[in-house]
Amino acid sequence: MTDHRANRPAPGVEIELVVNGATRSAATEDRVTLADFLREGLGLTGTHLGCEHGVCGACTVLLDGEAVRSCLMLAVQARGRQVTTVEGIADGDDLSPVQLAFRESHSFQCGFCTPGFVMSTVALLAGNPNPDEREIRETLSGNICRCTGYESIIEGVLLAARRNVEAGLPG
Repeated sequence: MTDHRANRPAPGVEIELVVNGATRSAATEDRVTLADFLREGLGLTGTHLGCEHGVCGACTVLLDGEAVRSCLMLAVQARGRQVTTVEGIADGDDLSPVQLAFRESHSFQCGFCTPGFVMSTVALLAGNPNPDEREIRETLSGNICRCTGYESIIEGVLLAARRNVEAGLPG
C-alpha cells in the first residue's frame, strides 16, 4: 500500500475476523471492500466479483449467518465478525449438500455466478429448510446468471431442501 501523495506507505488497518471457522487477520486500507479483502488479503478467490455494485450477487458471502454482498461492504465493517465463503461450506474435498444438489441438477454452465447462488441458498435453507418455489425465486432474485434459464438452479435448491428435510438436517 502506498500513499501516492507523499510516496510513502499508506496507513493500514489490521482486521481480525473469523473466516470459515478460523481466526484470520491482515492489514488493509480502510477503503477496501470485504470482497477484495477476502480475495486479495486472504487468498479466498471463491468469492467472485461481477458488477461490483451489489446487483449481480456473485460476491455473496455469509456474515454472521446472513447473506450479504461483499462488494458493498468494507472489510473494516466485518472486523470481529464471522464470515463464511463458498470455500467454507465444503468439508475438505467433500462438497456441501447444496453444492452436490446443484451439481446433480446441472444448475450452472460457466459457473461464474455459482458461489453467490450457493451462498444465498445456504442462507435460505438455514432459515427455512423447506422453502417453496416462490420463496426460492424471491430469495434468488438478487442473483444474476447469464447462462441458464434459472430452472435448473431452482431444481438444485429444491433438491438440496428435500435432502435436508429427509435427513432431518437444518438448512
